Amino acid sequence: MASLERTNILRTKFIMESLTNLIRPAKLILAVALLQGAYAGQAIIVRMAMNQGMSHYIFLVYRMAFATVLIAPFALILDRKSRPKMTSSILVKTMLLSLFDPVLDQNLYYMAMSYSTATFTSAMFNILPAIAFFMAWIFRLETVNIRKLHSQAKVLGTIITVGGAIILTLAKGPALNLPWTKGKNQHHPHHQMQSDSNHKDITKSALLSAAACFCWSSFIILQAFTLRSYPCKLSLAALTCFWGLVEGAILALAVEWRNSNADWSIHLDIRLLAAFYGGILSGVAYYIMGMVNKENGPVFFSAFNPLGTVIIAILGSLVFDEHMYLGSLTGAIVIVVGLYLVLWGKTKDEPPSQSSITQSQPNDEPITTSQQQMMPEGGLDIERGGEPKTNIIYS
Repeated sequence: MASLERTNILRTKFIMESLTNLIRPAKLILAVALLQGAYAGQAIIVRMAMNQGMSHYIFLVYRMAFATVLIAPFALILDRKSRPKMTSSILVKTMLLSLFDPVLDQNLYYMAMSYSTATFTSAMFNILPAIAFFMAWIFRLETVNIRKLHSQAKVLGTIITVGGAIILTLAKGPALNLPWTKGKNQHHPHHQMQSDSNHKDITKSALLSAAACFCWSSFIILQAFTLRSYPCKLSLAALTCFWGLVEGAILALAVEWRNSNADWSIHLDIRLLAAFYGGILSGVAYYIMGMVNKENGPVFFSAFNPLGTVIIAILGSLVFDEHMYLGSLTGAIVIVVGLYLVLWGKTKDEPPSQSSITQSQPNDEPITTSQQQMMPEGGLDIERGGEPKTNIIYS
């Protein structure tokens, strides 16, 4: 009876652990998906603020100011007992993180948007997973064995993604007559003029978008290394926002010093909404990125960018009457196919047991003597899918 009772207890614990290992990744996927929707809303709001004359350099300063004020108190309180000692190495890493994103990445992104449309810029950002994967492979954060099918899928997906970005940039084709865009351009000559002038700089927009993707990929890779020595994700997000404020202010002053002080003034209008909304999003996004990066690697987060592109394309056509073209749609579809080849290959990197080990480690507690007595013969942990606990790796 005692043996049967111990077996039932182990079976119950195994079922509960399996459910936990399913729910936790689902939460991360839902969080990243919702974050992409929030990014899409931000792109539209910022585009509206820029159309009213707001400088993206100044916008970034106010955005990071709001983000720092909002997230710093939570980091100070919640991480006060677990925060490691600040060293010069960690300080330099956090400053470099902020330089890559938000300072360089976001300014390049909004510069690219000013030369094209929100939809095009977002679609170009779909090469981000390919760049992130390539950089992760160089820094040995991603494994590639060309003899394995999943590794071939990742490499092929990377090539397809870049090809889709080229199609998106160079191919135009006929305009798609969507129901909500029919007959609107004749009532909005400003948007038509802006669209015509922007298409002349489509190449410049593509190059700026590619540079922004490189900066963001560098941020994701450096964040993965920084979390190894500074695992407090909330504090790291707060430091990123703070240094982004400082570095962004220096850049804005250097670029905008000839302009009048009125450019820095902010009122109860779309500019304030854009800065406040962006500040909240930045604080939350950096924390979620750190959480996903630590548990699933640097490629996982970036693989959800196509979702943001779809949302921005719909919102852009609704709000700005932006036309969608057949070439752009074809390129976007090719990009999505390539990206999810990369994502499928990524999911096959680790066997399920090892993946569940990695995801469960933060909540692990030491095994007591009574729990050890309930283990099956051989010393294997049934709660961990039969893997020895000495093989747990969490980085």
